[in-house]
Amino acid sequence: MAYEGFDLTGKVAVITGGNSGIGLGFAKGVAAAGADVCIWGTNSDKNAAAEAELRAINPSATAMLCDVSNEEQVEECMAAAIERHGRLDACFPNAGVGTMNRGPFHEHSNEDWFGVIDVNLHGVFYTLRAATRQMVEQGEGGSLILTASGTAIQGAAKGQAYAATKGAMIAMMMGLSVEMARYKVTANAIIPGWIETAMTADAMAWDKFRDAVIPRIPMRRWGQPDDFGAIAVYLMSDASRWHTGDIIKIDGGFSIF
Repeated sequence: MAYEGFDLTGKVAVITGGNSGIGLGFAKGVAAAGADVCIWGTNSDKNAAAEAELRAINPSATAMLCDVSNEEQVEECMAAAIERHGRLDACFPNAGVGTMNRGPFHEHSNEDWFGVIDVNLHGVFYTLRAATRQMVEQGEGGSLILTASGTAIQGAAKGQAYAATKGAMIAMMMGLSVEMARYKVTANAIIPGWIETAMTADAMAWDKFRDAVIPRIPMRRWGQPDDFGAIAVYLMSDASRWHTGDIIKIDGGFSIF
């Protein structure tokens, strides 16, 4: 018999950046465990494809066009998701963009900096503010699962804007884990390793990069989006109701080797 603590039937998750990559891995995992899933993305074709894939797992899945850097869109989409699904039990602020300028830091423009900050940090703030407002109003607890990055804890040249947002996300998570505990809302962050997604495709196609990184991964392979389904189910489920304020690395051992 399956462990009942992992049953997500009747629960609802909003997952930003959920139409591909790690976000879709989260979505497929929680949908398979019974959750209603609402994914947000900025590409209508990718949204439609991901929605069809998710509906094959759980027919209740929905997809919405949303640019999380736009406060008004976030508020409208969160309201629409709650109206459609009736409640909110988990929020995965996963949408993000990579470094805008791969040149030296001293040549980065304001646009390079704010282009990353607006999505990866302001977007997370808008999303979590709307989610926690609903969770507090419901009075039944909830789960906040943030997608951070190894750049938050390891130096990465020429990617300071991206690293700054991911470090800030971890700090935000820790503050939320303390403040929201009184409402039975947990907050945790995931640090992925090198995952084979559209964002990392160029790097992984570069022989020099691949030959340098793979030997540093004890599992000797790139991560896959499906590697994140189980942690999503656990952190959204009642099984993790006393697990909060944690930074969980899913990286094949990369960060310790």
